[in-house]
Amino acid sequence: MRVCIIPARGGSKRIPRKNMKSFLGKPMLAYAVDVARQAELFDAIVVSTDDEEIAALAASLGVDVVARPASLADDFTPTVPVIAHAIETLQTSGKAVKTACCIYPSAVFVQPADLRLAYQQLLQDNLAYVFPVTEFASAPQRALMRTESGKMQPLFAGFAGQRTQDLIPAFYDAGQFYWGQVSAWLAGDNIHQHGYGMVIPHWRVVDIDTPDDWRRAELYYQVLQHEITR
Repeated sequence: MRVCIIPARGGSKRIPRKNMKSFLGKPMLAYAVDVARQAELFDAIVVSTDDEEIAALAASLGVDVVARPASLADDFTPTVPVIAHAIETLQTSGKAVKTACCIYPSAVFVQPADLRLAYQQLLQDNLAYVFPVTEFASAPQRALMRTESGKMQPLFAGFAGQRTQDLIPAFYDAGQFYWGQVSAWLAGDNIHQHGYGMVIPHWRVVDIDTPDDWRRAELYYQVLQHEITR
């Protein structure tokens, strides 16, 4: 079976209760559930959480819940063991999971077409993982650092004399979703070291970690919805 696993812990620090907070009138978690359904790919949608309120919200949205232990719900727990735990829990209950897609609950810009395209790529090339990446808007090799006195210095001095157009393009994880083979999840394979990057435009990427990110995401989302419906 193909399963969508949404990891939604309760202990968000920078935006308290982020996964339950209303984003333009709807709980943040509901966006991930909705896009998983719209993709029409999954045999099951599961929320992995350590939080009773989030579990209740997930149930009200009509999806299954995997109780996550506290040992996998702190600020330092990476994604892979969380998804592996959910897969193992499903397998213990008799579910034959073959592929699993982790969708982050705060990734409100995930597109159903991206989920379908990434899944196709996963199977077509027999990849361990497929996930969206986007190009840095400015070359990171030319980054500057600011000293205590306010003086600016190159962060990477070796690139200071190179033209931007001569630098190798650099990408970063869009932080939206990860399609993976069950064997990769359970083996604990690092996503960034074993994954295929599917490039998406950077105007569809907002990592919502701070109140400023939240406001910017709401503005972007409203503009995109206007473009889609006009």
